[in-house]
This record gives sequence, structure tokens and C-alpha cells, in this order.
Amino acid sequence: MSPEVLGLWLLVALFVLLLAGFPIAFTLLFVALVAGYLGVGADAFGLMIVQFQSTMEASTLAAVPLFVFMGLILERAGLMERLFGAFRLMFAPLRGSLYLAVLATATIFAMATGIVGASVTVIGLMAGRVMQKSGYDPRLSAGAIAAGGTLGILIPPSVMLIVMGPILRVSILELFAAAVVPGYLLAGLFLIYCLVRCHFQPHLGPPLPQAERAPSVGYILKEFAQGVLPLAVIIAATLGNILAGLATPTEAAGVGAFASFCLTLAYRRMDWGKLKAAMLQTLETSSVVLFLIAASNYFGAVFSILQTPFMITGALLGFGVSPTVLLLLLLALIFFLGWPLDWAPIVLIFLPVMLPAVAQLDVNMVWFGALVAVCLQTAWLSPPVALAAYFLKGVMPDWELKDIYLGMLQFLGLQLVGLMLVFFFPQIALWLPNVLLGR
Repeated sequence: MSPEVLGLWLLVALFVLLLAGFPIAFTLLFVALVAGYLGVGADAFGLMIVQFQSTMEASTLAAVPLFVFMGLILERAGLMERLFGAFRLMFAPLRGSLYLAVLATATIFAMATGIVGASVTVIGLMAGRVMQKSGYDPRLSAGAIAAGGTLGILIPPSVMLIVMGPILRVSILELFAAAVVPGYLLAGLFLIYCLVRCHFQPHLGPPLPQAERAPSVGYILKEFAQGVLPLAVIIAATLGNILAGLATPTEAAGVGAFASFCLTLAYRRMDWGKLKAAMLQTLETSSVVLFLIAASNYFGAVFSILQTPFMITGALLGFGVSPTVLLLLLLALIFFLGWPLDWAPIVLIFLPVMLPAVAQLDVNMVWFGALVAVCLQTAWLSPPVALAAYFLKGVMPDWELKDIYLGMLQFLGLQLVGLMLVFFFPQIALWLPNVLLGR
């Protein structure tokens, strides 16, 4: 068996084992070790040590535990509840006010934390019962909560983007900047959709009753300031510093984590139990992510040594289709892989397989990274896995899973519209990186 064909069997075995439910990192390691030993002999073990050591020495990955800790601390500060309360009062006279409040809260909070599962859960706990009590449509409500909660995977500081940067060989700063406008574009599409639906079908989201509205404009401004200003400080300390070029993502993550910790102390929402839980969860999440990255780097090294990526590249380019069609096919593959798989195996395993073909197309890798990020956000809303549905079902057991899926599919369609806009108008993603780098 030739090394290239052995690499194909390696990929097939990996995909089958992942679908069977085996842990991603250990599956990567085991399959790569077996294929590496068959392909290059005992040198495969030395290669594993080198790959793991180089991964753990990568300074950019130090941002991962810091951003995770920052997001977990901000959850415990109760800022999302304050923010939602302020937007709820602000939009109270409008049809669909709670949809708008959910989406606005999720968009702002996504700029402070990239932990998707936690965002969907917190927003569901915070808004689900209120929307149910106010007579809001369960399908549209579920879709708004799930779609808003998943914005954290796209809008910086996203852990996924930090992991993707080294794989695409682009700076995390550029990738962060490229994801900002597409993230806001999707949030805008969600908001407009809810407004239009409620305008023509008022029963889907009636205005809040007079008894639940604010007594004065001053009261709304006070609540808004208390909810927004603390988060604005955190966002400026992290994303603002990164985009302004004043700090690296790792440095900004450290500042943001410290600022978040001080904020929870100021709000008197921190105690030893909460701090210990946040630190343990940070350790657990970061260890999983870093081990995944190390194992995938080793898998990629073995895969490259077997020369399989070049064989796949030749096959793809041999189709004779235009670069635009080939790129659309690759994005479609990423989109459909997102149905059964999480973002981690797609970014760490399948994206490196596609990169040689993308490089031959002379595609801007920053733009391609933004397209992949938008595609992977759809994985949280795409049945049959659609992890956001299960997070939401856990906190809103009264909502049927069928209704949650049908609500999410509406916003999945909007995400595909956003993806096509970024595809056919690349400056949506490239404008901000070009401005920041003075191009």
C-alpha cells in the first residue's frame, strides 16, 4: 500500500471512530500513531514528542485559558442579566421587544466571552421564561436565543479563532478583525428578521404591557449604564487593545481576565466557591483544547509525511471547475461536516487537509478564515447534532425539541445569507483588517 493511500485510510478510520463517539484527542493520537508507525516506522514516536512540545511552547495559545477564565468570571458577575434588563426596558414599546433584547444582549456579551454553550444556557435561563410568560412564539424565541448565543463562536475574542489562526498561518489580530463585521452583519440580519416578522405577525411578539415598562427615561438610562459600562470597559481592555495594536491577544487576555475578576469583586458576586469552580472549569476546558491542538498537530504532521494532502489537492484541482466553484464546494463540505461534528475536529483535522488546495487557488487566507468561521457557527444550529438545541432544551424543558429545531432552522437560513454576502463581497471581512494594518 502506498503512503498516500495509507493516509486516506487514516482519514477514513478517524472519521468513523469520531462518529462512533470516541474522544477526539485520543482518537487523533491513536490513529496517527498507528498510521505513522506503518508509514515511517519508529520515528513516528519521536515526531509525536516534538509536535507536543512545540504546541505547548506556543505563546499565542496562552490566550486560551485566559479568555476562558474571563468568560466564566463574567458569567458569575451577573452582567448579562443587567444588560438584558436594560434592553428589555429600552425596547418595551416595540413589537418583538424581547427578541431584540435577547439578540442585543448576546451580541454585546459575545465581545466579552467566546464560550457558546454557556451563553446559550445563560440567555435561555434569563429570557426563556419571560418570553413564555409574555406570550411569545416558542419557535421564534428558541431560534433567537440559540442564534444569539452562538455569536460568541464568531465575534472576537473567540477561542475558535485563536486556534484557527496558526493553522491558517495568519495573525490572530487579522483573523479577529476579519470576524468583527461578519459577526455584526449576522446579528443585524437576526434583528431585522425578528422586527419584520413581528411587524406583519404581531401575535409572535407583542409589546410588553404598561405595568412592566420603566417609570421614566432616566430609569432606563441608569439601568443601561449599569449594564453596559462595565462590559464596555472589559471589551476595551481586550478586543479594543488587540484591534488597536496596543497588545497581543495573550496580553489583552491577561488584562481582560484581571479586569473581569476585579469587576466581580466590585459587584460582590465573587466568593471562594465561585472562584474555585471557575478556575477548575478553566483548567478542564483549556486542557481539553490544548491537548486537542497538540494531537491534531501530530496527526497533521503524519498526514503530511504520507503525502496524502498533495494527492487530495491534485484530485480536487483535477475536477476542472473554476476556483469559485471549488471554494464553494469546500465551504459546503465544511458546512455539512458541521452537522455531525463540533468545530474542534473540523478546524484541527479537516481544515489542514483542505489548505493545500486553497493555497493553490491563491485565496486570501484571512478572508477564507472568516468564511470558515461563519460556516462553523452554523454547526451549532444544524440538525441532527445542533448542540445549542440541547443546551436550550435543558433550561427550557417545556419547549418541544421539534419547535426548537424549527426555530433554529429559520436563523440557519439567515446565516447562509450572511455567508453568501461575505463570499461574494470579500471586503465585508477584509475592510477592517486592511484599515488596521494601513493597507
